[in-house]
Order: sequence, then C-alpha cells, then structure tokens
Amino acid sequence: MSGNDILLVEDEPAIREMVSFALGRAGLQVREAEDVTEAQSLLADKLPDLVLLDWMLPGVTGIDFARRLKREEYTRELPIIMLTARSDEDDKVGGLEAGVDDYVIKPFSPRELVARIRAVLRRARPEPADEPLSVDELQLDPSSHRVLARGSQLEMGPTEFRLLQFFMSHPERVYSREQLLDRVWGRNAYVEERTVDVHILRLRKVLGPYGYDRMVQTVRGAGYRFSAKV
Repeated sequence: MSGNDILLVEDEPAIREMVSFALGRAGLQVREAEDVTEAQSLLADKLPDLVLLDWMLPGVTGIDFARRLKREEYTRELPIIMLTARSDEDDKVGGLEAGVDDYVIKPFSPRELVARIRAVLRRARPEPADEPLSVDELQLDPSSHRVLARGSQLEMGPTEFRLLQFFMSHPERVYSREQLLDRVWGRNAYVEERTVDVHILRLRKVLGPYGYDRMVQTVRGAGYRFSAKV
C-alpha cells in the first residue's frame, strides 16, 4: 500500500502536522488543505487515492463537502475517511448516509489512523477479477491473457486487452472518453482523450474479422458502449 496519495483536509495546523508526519512514516504521500476551497484546487490538479476529511471546517463543513464529492461523477468513487470529535450514533449514521467510508474519532492514535486508511484502500481497490469473461463466442481470460473469438486466438496489444476486459466487465453502459481514460489507463495517466479513439479503432480492427467489432459501439456525443445488441 505504500505510495498511496492521501488528501488531508484539516484546518488545525497541529493536527495536519501530526497526521502528515505519521502517514509519511507509513510510506503514504500526503497533500494538505486547510479548507474546502484549497481541497477542490488540489482535487482538480490530481485525484488522490483517499480523502481524510475533518468534519468541522471553516465555511463549508466536511460532511457537506463529502456529500458534494459523492454527487460529482469525477469523485463519486473516491474513498473518504472522516476525522471527527463527534461520536454520537446519529452523527455517524448521517456521515455514512453521506457516503463516508469510515470514521476516526478524535483524539486518535496515528497507528490506528494508518490501519484504518489501509483497510479502506484495500476495500476500495480490490484485486482485479481473474474470472474468464464471455459474450456470445467472444471469450477473454485475464489469468492467461488470451482472447478467443469462435475458438480462434486473437492477437492484440496490452491496452486493447485492458479496454476489452473493461468493456466486457461493464456491458450496456456508456462511458465517455474521460471515464475510459480514468478506468483503463489510470487516474494519473497523461494521455489525450483522442488516444481512446485510436485504441477503439485498433480493437475493432482485431474483432472485425469475426463480426464482434459491432459490439464496440459509438454513442454520438456521449462516448462508447459495449453491447451484444445491435
């Protein structure tokens, strides 16, 4: 888990310093914000792996910011741990309903905080499934890294393989270029959106001789969808 990027949103300098030191010693990278405005600027620059969010912040509260993050498509799946002095059950329920993944009650030990962060990161990033995928007579096996179309093995590049694996795992849903970049290339990949089109064309070319290129569908003005329906 070392190297994960944590965004710490906390208005008290002493707590920010203590938490940053503890997480740094645990091998975690920390970016600091003292309020929601600064946090939003850091989020726009780079999406972290997890947000450590104080409940009581000046201006916009942490719980309101958590609700906002869960409403936005770009940050909806971002794990959030709330730092709070509020230990009442109603407060905890309210936070969980807002989409918070976990609570750490102040005062807390740095060791406990690191353990909670690692647990949430494990839940948020499960290991990729190795189960074979199949649509019609198109088969993809992640463990052996093979794709078969009507029994014939297809040769494709690693990016096309990941793209097809993602599509076959999420059929019938439209994804924008930005979403595909995020989910297939990775959050921090510096790749232009038009690169997606290039790899879509390559994937269709490989699937074309067997008629499966029709499954990789362009949805005008929205993005791409993988569907067995014509």
